[in-house]
Amino acid sequence: MDPTNCDFSPMKQTLKEELLQVIMSLQQSVEAMDTDTNCLLGNFEKIKEKFVMIEMKAATFYLNCYLSPFTEKYPELSHCVQNMSTRRHGGLIVIERKDSLASLIQPGIHIGAEVTHSLLESIFFPGNPLHDGAVLVSQNLIESAANVLPLSDRYTGEKKLGTRHRAALGLSEISDALVMVVSEETGRISFAFKGNLYPITTHGII
Repeated sequence: MDPTNCDFSPMKQTLKEELLQVIMSLQQSVEAMDTDTNCLLGNFEKIKEKFVMIEMKAATFYLNCYLSPFTEKYPELSHCVQNMSTRRHGGLIVIERKDSLASLIQPGIHIGAEVTHSLLESIFFPGNPLHDGAVLVSQNLIESAANVLPLSDRYTGEKKLGTRHRAALGLSEISDALVMVVSEETGRISFAFKGNLYPITTHGII
C-alpha cells in the first residue's frame, strides 16, 4: 500500500476517542461491582458490541486504503457488496495487487469488462453458472469469473470456515491479493488480506 493515499491521522484519532470511551465503560463496570447488586451482563454485552463496531470501522477505512492504489473502482465494489449483503447473495471478489495471481488460481471464464456493480451483482446472482467461483479484478477490469482459489485449512474458534471464506483466506495467505467475501447465510461482508479475515460495515463504506 502506498501510504500517501491514506491519511491515517483522523481515523487514529477517532479510534483513540472510541477506545477511551470503552475504557471508561469498563472502569464504570468495575466500580459498579462494589455497589451494584444488579447483573452486569448487559453492560458487558454493550461493551463487546462497541468493540466490534470499532473493529469494523477501522477495517472499512483500511480496506479503502489497501484498494485505492490498485483500482479506481472502489465505489463500484462497495455498492456491489452492500447490495449483495442486503439480498444475502454470496460472493467472492479478488482484487489483484502487486503479486501476479496467474499461477495461484485455477482460471475460470474470461470476462474482460469494466468493473460495474451491476455486472458483478449479475455474476453472483443465484443460479448464474458463474456465481459459485471467484471474480478476478485487475485494476479497473473484471478479468474473469468462476475462478477457483486455494483453500485455507484454518479454523476460527471451534467452527470451521465456509468454503468462500476459506478460499479468501487461502489466496491471501500466499499473495498480497485482497479478497472481498459476502456470506449468503448471514449477508455479512468481510475481506481477507495477508492471511487475516476482517469484518466490515454494511453501510457507508464508500
